[in-house]
Amino acid sequence: MKESEIIDIFKKSGALQKGHFELSSGLHSEQYFQCALVLQYPHYSELLCGELARHFAGRGIQAVIGPAFGGIIVAYEVARHLNCRAVFAERKEKELTLRRGFALGQNERVLLVEDVVTTGLSIRETKELIDASGASLEGMGAIVDRSPAPLKLGIPLTPLVKIPVETFLPEDCPLCAAGKPITTPGSRKK
Repeated sequence: MKESEIIDIFKKSGALQKGHFELSSGLHSEQYFQCALVLQYPHYSELLCGELARHFAGRGIQAVIGPAFGGIIVAYEVARHLNCRAVFAERKEKELTLRRGFALGQNERVLLVEDVVTTGLSIRETKELIDASGASLEGMGAIVDRSPAPLKLGIPLTPLVKIPVETFLPEDCPLCAAGKPITTPGSRKK
């Protein structure tokens, strides 16, 4: 798929939003990718996650993991395409962890996926879980990489769409200075 086709899907589903947003990282932005509005449609989930899975086909992936909440559907659907199991990491007392009986085995070949990446914090934390388990991280993918600069994750991130979006520290935010009301749509608070 072309990036323009993916952006069209985000626009059609209302998932590419404009306004004044406080991101999960605590940064502010004028643009927000609400992947849940895309992923609520099974045909879009299948299409986008199938495209992401193709990047990792043939690598012997045994499990796909994503951080909650955004990575849950992505991990499940990519795993379905790769014919392996899907797990997710979630927060317990602000720390990302494996719960619900999920575990990663020693040397298990794991793919880490996310819906949208901005600062890479959730991916870094999930990578730490994988490393601590002794599993083998075989790749990282995302539907959207909106990071303003390349992330230093130790392994390449493969996004379907790379759209750097300007972000602001709250104290330097021109949207705050202009008095624009803020929305906090993310699932993780700083």
